[in-house]
Amino acid sequence: MTLQFLTPQHLHDLLESPVSTEPPPVRLNSPILGLLASADREIMADMITECSYPPGTIIFNEGDVGDALYIIRSGRVVVVKGGFQTPIILGYRGTGEIIGEMALLEDKPRSASVVAVEEVRLLKVSREKFQSLRDNSPIFEMDIAKALSARLRAADEAREEGLQAKQSLSAQLSALQTEKEQLLELQRLRVEASDFMVHDLRNPLSLVSGALNVLEMTLPPDILQANREIFNLATINCQRLNWMIDSLLDIARMEAGETALLLTEVNLAELVENVTSRLKNPAEIKSLSLSTAVPTDLFPLKADREKIERVLTNLIDNAIKFTPAGGQITVSVEAQAEQWIVRVINTGPIIPPANREHIFERFVRLSGETLRTRGSGLGLAFCRLAVEAHGGRIWVEPDANGQGNSFTFTLPRT
Repeated sequence: MTLQFLTPQHLHDLLESPVSTEPPPVRLNSPILGLLASADREIMADMITECSYPPGTIIFNEGDVGDALYIIRSGRVVVVKGGFQTPIILGYRGTGEIIGEMALLEDKPRSASVVAVEEVRLLKVSREKFQSLRDNSPIFEMDIAKALSARLRAADEAREEGLQAKQSLSAQLSALQTEKEQLLELQRLRVEASDFMVHDLRNPLSLVSGALNVLEMTLPPDILQANREIFNLATINCQRLNWMIDSLLDIARMEAGETALLLTEVNLAELVENVTSRLKNPAEIKSLSLSTAVPTDLFPLKADREKIERVLTNLIDNAIKFTPAGGQITVSVEAQAEQWIVRVINTGPIIPPANREHIFERFVRLSGETLRTRGSGLGLAFCRLAVEAHGGRIWVEPDANGQGNSFTFTLPRT
């Protein structure tokens, strides 16, 4: 394919054009980038071609056949809708982001043009090699379908929330009659603005995660192995930040009764093992012992896997924060006739009775010199709402030996 270039003047005019005032699409981590990063390195080395383009290069035009996807290794591009004489700028993309994957997946023409605005280095994956990977790996194909489904669901939810917020604002603002009502409305708008800010936090977090994926795919194996602990730490904390953002939104939705659970069969023993394995490194950094006491013959649990996983993660992470060095954390599961009982027991300072109910409220944190630590106060609030949404309950009490705390929650067996 012969490359096309904008003249310096046309490129200047393009960059002077304002970004579209249309509401931007929801920009989550690409559903493809993480899957490519997890593929076999030898397979990826054969699939990827590295390309460099100077400023003004038209990487592809709107209406072109979607013959490849591109991962931006360095530099920036601009996404343009319509002709270059009267362009509509949809936005800019930078390092760690992916472009062109949707046309490739849908087998449809490109929906917009992409132009390099500075020197860019791209990792190119052709349709033929991408299709070969899909054909030879049914699991990869299924993962793509799941990831795209989650992306579409998130986009639809965001669109629906935007429409509902707009309708609600129009209706309620027109109904305000008194100064008191106006002040109450301003307070509500402040909370709503905070919620929209939370949505915007996803963009920089997505860029960081994407950049880590690019390094994972392109660094030499020896350098990657030498820095594996750093990569794991960065990946874990990206996930923790994403969960904090999700917690803010989920707490608001669950308090308003707007969240439906996605119930599936969950292997509770396996889930506990996965979560504790992921958090062993933070525990070891504080010289803490993290162990489990879970029967291996548990019947499957009917639950929202993602939410129960976050409940476990929040409780164990909370125990790591408050347990002094050299202490112990134990996660246990007990099966009773009508319910499961899950306990996260630690040897930290015992929580006073007066605080045991309040710590499950939003933005409430423990006080006192022996209990002081950093935290948002959102984790336990999310735990309470998620467990109660499943028909269970959660509480904290001294452990059986009186040497620490037992954070306990129940889940019904039916």
